Amino acid sequence: MFDMDQDWTEIIFDKEFTEELQTALQNNEQGQAAQLALKRLEKLSSLPLNIAITGVSGSGKSTLVNALRGIKNKTEGAAPTGAVETTTEPTEYPHPQNPNIRISDLPGVGTTQFKADVYLQRVGFEKYDFFIIVSSDRFRENDAKLAQEIMKMNKKFYFVRSKIDHSVQDEREDDPNFNEEALLKTIRDNCIKELTDLGMESPKIFLVSGHKLHLYEFEALWKTLEKELPQHQRDMLLLALPNISLNIIKQKKETLGSQIKWFALASAVGAAVPVPGISEALDVSMILRFAIECVGSLGLTLESLQKLSEVSGVSLEELMAEIKSPLASQEKLTIGLILKVLSMSATHVTAAALEEGTRFIPFLGIPFAMGLSTFTTYKALNYILNALAVDAQRVFMKALRLDTVV
Repeated sequence: MFDMDQDWTEIIFDKEFTEELQTALQNNEQGQAAQLALKRLEKLSSLPLNIAITGVSGSGKSTLVNALRGIKNKTEGAAPTGAVETTTEPTEYPHPQNPNIRISDLPGVGTTQFKADVYLQRVGFEKYDFFIIVSSDRFRENDAKLAQEIMKMNKKFYFVRSKIDHSVQDEREDDPNFNEEALLKTIRDNCIKELTDLGMESPKIFLVSGHKLHLYEFEALWKTLEKELPQHQRDMLLLALPNISLNIIKQKKETLGSQIKWFALASAVGAAVPVPGISEALDVSMILRFAIECVGSLGLTLESLQKLSEVSGVSLEELMAEIKSPLASQEKLTIGLILKVLSMSATHVTAAALEEGTRFIPFLGIPFAMGLSTFTTYKALNYILNALAVDAQRVFMKALRLDTVV
């Protein structure tokens, strides 16, 4: 079992793995070593993250669940929303970008079926990594009781005051000269007072619109999660988040970029296998896998673009017009398409040919091929990531109807 608080590098290079890899290399079992490296990458991609969204009935829990998954209310796959309580049992929704991230829409706390004092036992609190407690007007006694019970069980929780866009719009209609900043401060101060009066110390409040995550304080919530979650959970959640800001896209690019060295390691080990074509086949397979992750995480799949179109009101055709990389907006990525993209890079083609040609030079051939394989894989993955990150920025800006990034 992995320690869920370990750093990713510790997971990849823990003592057991290091010893197995060293033994394989010492015994000239390069194929086994390559499989160990790939197995490690597979374990990283299968780590789970379970998030619970809870709060009183009608607070906007389901809307937030949908927003976190990049899905518009009332569309296919969305958590049901309505004027009455629509969630009567804990309902788990896999994230479309990463099915290992599961966001659970919990029934409203304090209803006749789910009393606050037995709520956590009823919903199975132990399986969740952290909770988000949602309220649409002010935090009530049941919310504070729930927070106190969560603390007793050593689980993390975060308070979200939802439907802020509705509050702002209602106030604007009543008073055209109102000050939005002053209103937001009043709402936050009221929430803090309510929770402080109920015994909460220094509560953190995040004002959020489930319909417009890029507005208000959702990014502040993310920054708090970024500081408090273990690194592997933080990275998983980041790569699955909708693109709510250019900074989020930048962070996604940095996180994806940090994975490149591990793929390059597996490529270097694969290059030591003295069978023609083995290294190239392994490299292209890993490049395809990395490209699929980049396209999904950066919101550039055809499905993601369609959902962004529904949420933003910008047509799919307009969004796709901002895309330059042939890897984005495809129904399915293939090795053939990867090879076509890489053929645009003379460096990759030349280096790959050199690798195959030098592999069988006595003594120096394999070490040289391993280094060259590392270099070519590293360059290819960076080439793909950089192009897709620029496309993600351009699409995001178009969705906001702003000037595109060049």
